[in-house]
Amino acid sequence: MGARRSRGWLRAVPDRWPPAVRVLVGVLLVATGTVLALRPFRSLAVLFVLLVGALVLSGVGDLLRGRRPWGVLRGLVQLVAALALLLWPGPGLGVLTLVVAATLVVDGSLGLAQGWRSRGADRWATLLGSGALVVVGVLALLWRDVTLLVLAVAFGVRLVVQGFRLVRRRTAGPPGAARPARRLTGAVLAVVGALLLATVGVLVQRGHPQPDGFYAVPAEVPAEPGRLLRAEPFDRKVPAGARAWRILYTTTRDDGIPAVASGLVVVPTGADGPAPVVAWAHGTTGWAPGCAPSVLDEPFEAGALFALEDVVDRGWALVASDYVGLGTESPHPYVIGQGEGRSVLDALRAAREVADEMPDGVTLDDRTVVWGHSQGGHAALWTGALAPTYAPELRLDGVAALAPASNLEALVQVIEESAVGALFAVYVVQAYASVYDDVRLGDYVRPGAQLLVREMAQRCLSERGVLVSAGQALLLDRPVWDRDPTSGPFGRRLAENVPPGPISVPLLVGQGEADTLIAPAAQQEWVRARCAEGQQVDYRTYPGRDHLSLVAADSPATAELLAWTAERFEGVPAGGPARQDRCADLH
Repeated sequence: MGARRSRGWLRAVPDRWPPAVRVLVGVLLVATGTVLALRPFRSLAVLFVLLVGALVLSGVGDLLRGRRPWGVLRGLVQLVAALALLLWPGPGLGVLTLVVAATLVVDGSLGLAQGWRSRGADRWATLLGSGALVVVGVLALLWRDVTLLVLAVAFGVRLVVQGFRLVRRRTAGPPGAARPARRLTGAVLAVVGALLLATVGVLVQRGHPQPDGFYAVPAEVPAEPGRLLRAEPFDRKVPAGARAWRILYTTTRDDGIPAVASGLVVVPTGADGPAPVVAWAHGTTGWAPGCAPSVLDEPFEAGALFALEDVVDRGWALVASDYVGLGTESPHPYVIGQGEGRSVLDALRAAREVADEMPDGVTLDDRTVVWGHSQGGHAALWTGALAPTYAPELRLDGVAALAPASNLEALVQVIEESAVGALFAVYVVQAYASVYDDVRLGDYVRPGAQLLVREMAQRCLSERGVLVSAGQALLLDRPVWDRDPTSGPFGRRLAENVPPGPISVPLLVGQGEADTLIAPAAQQEWVRARCAEGQQVDYRTYPGRDHLSLVAADSPATAELLAWTAERFEGVPAGGPARQDRCADLH
């Protein structure tokens, strides 16, 4: 801001300090700068103090050197910003970003006016440096979490450099302003940095998927769930020998309120008779509307479905719900069982209304097996539990859940032990805070992480911007929790959404033994609880398979899933005691 013009005034002060004081202050600057650069969101209080201190020092420097009205105005702007932060009750990261961004824009604009009216060698340095401030300020308003991260890290690095210089300083240098050439070089570097940040921001934002007009809710929507509202052909990543449609249909949220969801229907073109249906409940793709699989470039693999060609080759159809809130505008019920399960069941209902557009001779059979992985495994289990009461007219022949998010209380306690897991934790807390009135994000997430959680929740796992989220997750001092997430309203809601029993059709649960996201021990605990309730479970574990490789095309779990599903469609009994009920092995 005005730090360059105040540098000459400030430079002479340390020269009068005793060497021991200079070393002590230098070490403190290095330590503080290191913490800020490596852990910019570790402490909101530290970030607050540093930003306020920077504004005060820069503002005072401008006032003391303010020979012209522009310099005085810039100093006053910075002091007013510092005062606003001090007087604001409990400012969070959002407030810090807003105040800093506004200060940068106003200060930069005043600097541009000052540079335009000035003459001499400093003119271009002032114009370029002030222009960079305006660019960064605008970016901070549009891209708040990332810009604040960059500002915090840059400020931390600057403190480290200043600290080292102070420690190494042995003789007093001549006071006065920096040489014009050095000022111009610094201004050029500031402009380059601002433009680079702007370029990255544009590229990331362009990579953010957006639903098109197909997902807009019609003016008149039937109250009955499972009604088809709209359908159109879909060909993105559809394998040879199949045709597909994306659909918009009615459903209900977890609280019973009518809602609209989207999805995909894929049918084999060469089926001999009615095609049995695989109801696919996709894995985590994100929380924002643009994260719907039918919107993404990889509509099937994005949700961890790598066996679509096998499904089509066997003459089976696929019905894949996006779930409420992905594609459509409504809070997405991420690992909220009623909302997910109803979306899957109503997609099956609506898919049968697409029959008029299907190729000659292709119809959907009543036989249906539900598949799901991760979040989708959670949805599949809830689909099986809800079907007898919510959609009794639908026939389910089996439910297969691979690495399902079944033990939610255990999941939220370990989910953020990695950067990837932290993204899932963000989706969970954002979803629950959006769906349930009694779960407030501010009650469970640290103040220094709340802005980041809200911004990270808007990014899909498959977009470029998720790399920013992963970087932020690494810089966040884990945990993000300010309170035990299994306590209070959040904990009660998590317990409510643990998939219940019984499921009246054959149940297959698969788990990778190398999975670090869904812990095998937590999965086994959930299976054991279902067994204690009398549920028969075909529980299979796979050595060496982690969360995603469990469902890879070459995974033994995929081959066994296909064979198990074929047996369900053929009416073969579910494998006898050796396979159908593995509960005895868990005791």
